[in-house]
Amino acid sequence: MDEEDDGLDVEEEVLHNAMICPSCAEFEGHDILASKPKGSGHDHRVRCQGCGHVYTVHLRPPKAVVVPFMLTDGPESQMVALELDADEVLDIDDVFEDGGMLWRVTHLEDSDGQSITTGVAENVRRVVALREDLIRVRITLTVGDRSRPDHMVCQPDTTFTAGTMIDHGGRTWILRAIHTGRGRTLKGTVPANRIVRMYLHQPPAPEPTKPMSGRERRQAWKEGRLGFNPNPVVPRQNEDRGRKRGRR
Repeated sequence: MDEEDDGLDVEEEVLHNAMICPSCAEFEGHDILASKPKGSGHDHRVRCQGCGHVYTVHLRPPKAVVVPFMLTDGPESQMVALELDADEVLDIDDVFEDGGMLWRVTHLEDSDGQSITTGVAENVRRVVALREDLIRVRITLTVGDRSRPDHMVCQPDTTFTAGTMIDHGGRTWILRAIHTGRGRTLKGTVPANRIVRMYLHQPPAPEPTKPMSGRERRQAWKEGRLGFNPNPVVPRQNEDRGRKRGRR
């Protein structure tokens, strides 16, 4: 018998109402013979398609619990109460939507107030989450010997590289260092959602070109590049100063 080609399409078997049958202990599809409401759920009379065993399945929605969430957007925080399934598992770095915005779980507390990394909703006392779709990056701006705090708002996946020039507040700055929580780095690229603070410095001003000869100084004064000149002469860009005129 020839082996089947790897390229042949294999038809997948679709199981409807699939569950483990208590009789044959197999994961089989089931036919629903009868159904009736029961409390907040339903009772279904089903028959296993594998062994034909008939039994009743009781389906009930999970109990709902209210969990306090502290949602932090930059310097502003608010407490909200969100309704979750009692058996829903919460983990650090889970991302969820609320109020048309995305939030990332950064802290979980159990019923004893202890910090945990994962927990079932009914056993979680408080959740802290930071806004994820837009984040606020704290920065320190330094001009000379003076520094002041500031911030910028950007996408979480925006990256910053130490030692590069960036624009902020209508000015250009050099990114001297990035603080990631583990220390400052003077090189490398860091995503915005992992930055604790960035340090921006005013770049050094370029040294002005000073004319050397007397003719250059006179021309610079005419153009207003050496002190005050009430009627500066604007130089012609296309003038060919090196061209010599021939004798007549």
